[in-house]
Amino acid sequence: VINQLSKEFRNLGGLTSDELMYIKEDLIIPNDLTFYDLIATKARGKSGPLFHFDVHDDVRVGPVDVRVEKEESHPGKVVERKWYERHKHIFPASRWEVYDP
Repeated sequence: VINQLSKEFRNLGGLTSDELMYIKEDLIIPNDLTFYDLIATKARGKSGPLFHFDVHDDVRVGPVDVRVEKEESHPGKVVERKWYERHKHIFPASRWEVYDP
């Protein structure tokens, strides 16, 4: 995947998967988990399922109350680990927690 994306995102060219982090619903997904594992186990985030494939609306707008169970799904983010280490005290990275199944 990195080879495919490196054409569009030049700064990914020399990175390995260990240097990247996947963030979903303010959770840092460990590199040893696969999407299949997360989907098959119906992994849950802070406010509901991590993956819900029936969502069609853009849910990134409006206020968010994490105390309310939702079936909405937000897009995931891929960031460099060194970027996270430099910015983990600043929003939004300050909200991210390691996913613990």
